[in-house]
Amino acid sequence: QVQLVESGGGLVQPGGSLRLSCAASGTIFSFSTMGWYRQAPGKERELVAVITNGGSTNYADSAKGRFTISRGNAKNTVDLQMNNLKPEDTAVYYCNAERSYVKYWGQGTQVTVSS
Repeated sequence: QVQLVESGGGLVQPGGSLRLSCAASGTIFSFSTMGWYRQAPGKERELVAVITNGGSTNYADSAKGRFTISRGNAKNTVDLQMNNLKPEDTAVYYCNAERSYVKYWGQGTQVTVSS
């Protein structure tokens, strides 16, 4: 059974940085894409950034220039470096992995940006 486990969330002041990490277990096969989504209170879940097996990336407009997604050194891991965080980045961040049109989700990690 595939499981995704996120880490690295927390409370940070505006302008600060956080690094989220996600590791998948329960499979020996690579995912075609891995990425991060987020959901703020009262809002729908939205894409933050994704990265393919080949290294191609796609970012939400709100993340461009501030966030960087990368594959980790270990297989089936993905990181999200978030810089210059803003209060509107406050949300639960979910790790996502996709293979053969099947999507897997982590439990989510809270990111709160507040002074």
